[in-house]
Amino acid sequence: MSILVNEDTRLVVQGLTGKEGTFHTLRNRSYGTQVVAGVTPGKAGQDVEGIPVFDTVADSVREAGANTSMIFVPPRFAAEAILEAADAGVALVVCITEGIPVTDMAQVHSYIRGTGTTLVGPNCPGVISPGKANIGIIPPEVCLPGRVGFVSRSGTLVYQIVHELTQRGIGQSTCVGMGGDPVHGIGFIDCLRAFEADPETDLVILTGEIGGDDEERAAEFVRDHVRKPVVAYIAGFEAPPGKRMGHAGAIVTGSKGTAAAKAEALEAAGVRVARNPSQVAELVQDALA
Repeated sequence: MSILVNEDTRLVVQGLTGKEGTFHTLRNRSYGTQVVAGVTPGKAGQDVEGIPVFDTVADSVREAGANTSMIFVPPRFAAEAILEAADAGVALVVCITEGIPVTDMAQVHSYIRGTGTTLVGPNCPGVISPGKANIGIIPPEVCLPGRVGFVSRSGTLVYQIVHELTQRGIGQSTCVGMGGDPVHGIGFIDCLRAFEADPETDLVILTGEIGGDDEERAAEFVRDHVRKPVVAYIAGFEAPPGKRMGHAGAIVTGSKGTAAAKAEALEAAGVRVARNPSQVAELVQDALA
């Protein structure tokens, strides 16, 4: 089993005919993901290496049975693309696009809560359930099917930590790169809830970073609702206060949002917190022993 994506995922790619969209879509398909359609307005009737192109997401749902969308459109069109997918009844939208204005995402966030659509991203690497489906830009070569769930604000840390898990023979059920923008879709609590309910996930890794209070709220959820072991890492122990580091959401104000404060909250909830990325796999191996 897995969360979000599996063998039944039927993918439509908004922006398939663009360079990045084509490249990553074909990689996803070669991994085994069912890529059933692409959407580029005005290019209906064309195809990309056998993948049919439609003018709208609704057409791809009706004619190709798409149930998941991946978005590779420019930032100024991305919010509208998310809303179009939600209106078409797509169950999951994975928005890879970065640089979407916060005001646009605030409107999307408000709207999408009234739909049955789950959003991952924006500015994220996507989701992979190893051996089943890959939606996004996570390199499947570093992944291994298994029973460890992983959710991260940082895409780069997904790649590093998953690789180190795989090197130790520790496989993953699903890896979720939720993105680091201040306003985003699925978060830590959503993923923790899903992994806790997944009978084929034995342990959960949470990778956060400085700024905001997502990790502190996740710690409260773990304390009250999660019985499976959780291992975490918080990027930014050496980050200077008041300076944005990396993602738009990664800024510390005063004493709030620091890596130390987040680690303290997680440890108080029973989570083992690594002090560097390479230590995560070691803590996971110990917890599973």
